[in-house]
Amino acid sequence: MEWVYTLLGTAKLNGLSPVSWLKEALEKLPTWPNSRFDELLPLRRVQKGD
Repeated sequence: MEWVYTLLGTAKLNGLSPVSWLKEALEKLPTWPNSRFDELLPLRRVQKGD
């Protein structure tokens, strides 16, 4: 479960709401292509400017 804390901490450190980021990522996950999984990570989201 440490990975969950790491992802939530990364979201917070990058100025994202951890709960909002997690909710959005979990909603997209079932239909998201495996080859683009890294785009759901908090750091990538900040880099993209979403």
